[in-house]
Amino acid sequence: MGTLAMFFVCLLSLSGARASSNIGVNYGQLGNNLPSPYRSIELLTTMNAGRVKLYDSNPEILRLLSTSKIQVSIMIQNHEIAGIASNQSIADEWVRNNVLSYYPETKIRYLLVGNEVLSYNSEQGHQMWHDLVPAMRSIKRSLKAQDIHNIKIGTPLAMDVLQSTFPPSNGTFRSDIIDTVIAPMLEFLDRTNSFFFIDAYPYFPWSQDPGNISLDFALFRGTSTIRDPGSGLTYTNLLDQMLDSLIFAMSKLGFSNIQLAIAETGWPNSGDIEEHGANIFNAATYNRNLINRMTTNPPLGTPARPRVSIPTFIFSLFNENQKTGPGTERHWGLLHPDGTPIYEIDLTGKKPLTDFASLPAPKNNVPYRGKVWCMAAKDANEMELAAALNYACNQGNVSCDALAPGRECYAPVSVADHASYVFSSYWAKFRNEGGTCHFNGLAEQSTTDPSHGSCRYPEVSI
Repeated sequence: MGTLAMFFVCLLSLSGARASSNIGVNYGQLGNNLPSPYRSIELLTTMNAGRVKLYDSNPEILRLLSTSKIQVSIMIQNHEIAGIASNQSIADEWVRNNVLSYYPETKIRYLLVGNEVLSYNSEQGHQMWHDLVPAMRSIKRSLKAQDIHNIKIGTPLAMDVLQSTFPPSNGTFRSDIIDTVIAPMLEFLDRTNSFFFIDAYPYFPWSQDPGNISLDFALFRGTSTIRDPGSGLTYTNLLDQMLDSLIFAMSKLGFSNIQLAIAETGWPNSGDIEEHGANIFNAATYNRNLINRMTTNPPLGTPARPRVSIPTFIFSLFNENQKTGPGTERHWGLLHPDGTPIYEIDLTGKKPLTDFASLPAPKNNVPYRGKVWCMAAKDANEMELAAALNYACNQGNVSCDALAPGRECYAPVSVADHASYVFSSYWAKFRNEGGTCHFNGLAEQSTTDPSHGSCRYPEVSI
């Protein structure tokens, strides 16, 4: 039996054997090769996902979810916040169009206002900060007017809302938001008995400081413990540390009982050469251990708040090839775009998974040190490569003189070779300013020097 057929037989047998999990999955759609919404919801159902979190209020997806038992989280997008905050009628209309049209057949349980709003540090972003809580209040009034009381309103925030996170007892919110945004938001969450939604990724603090943070500690498999001298609490994993820093920060403002929900967490299954630790083995380890921890009955909670359940959404359902930024951004999925698993996962936490020996051995758990080039991807479309090449040369972003007839990099005369030279030149010039080796999926990193003869390709030293 083929791999794909075996996967579906396995999933079908699982779906009939167990109830849905309390674990949710983030369903993003930033890809041009993803399954249809209908197929995606089939996959979520077969995976026994208990919850799904959307990044909008997609009508087709919400209609399709009405036939499932999956609890749904919908989102007001960032650009909609200002209008909703300033005009109650706009909030009322949003609720009519995006909630009442589907509820209660579609089991909408969370309504999230914006996404990581407090991470936007610009003039427009600062205005969005001040609009955030008023928008949450407006939506609450709209739901109350419709006699809807069981949809919790929140907003997912990143860990950068904290000024201090270590040790956890030192957890403190940023000074630029603590009084104007955080305090009124916590008052709203407390009054409405809602959740503080946090995007918590142990991968990032570990990858930025692997010398001081153990990989095993980040993957829930550490045998060592860390004691917080301020609280006396002992920690066995990095996620608990991160969550408790938030709990301590809220407690310092007088809000010690607001429930936590993990809006996003996970581990990348691949990434750029410089992104150490991003591999299938670590992703499977993290997510399996996360699920086992979050599905324990009674719940484990955290050292600062033991035996308290934490709703958790794993990021993400699919690898999304149109996400921008470093390579890890496109490699958080549980499934390939064709619906097959990147690694075996059981969202219920009840099935023993012991296939670690069959997973690819991790080869990049330590930072890479050496030279890297930015090359045309092997499967890149030649016409798209030519367009990217012409654009870069015509804009004057990089010098393309070496590609002229008779010059040192003219031969071999191929679009892929010429594009690779331009990509490498661009990346070497602009990497320190945030430039990436992506070019809308046309480029990939390589440790093999493509230079030949007198043609020297610019490189990046990592």
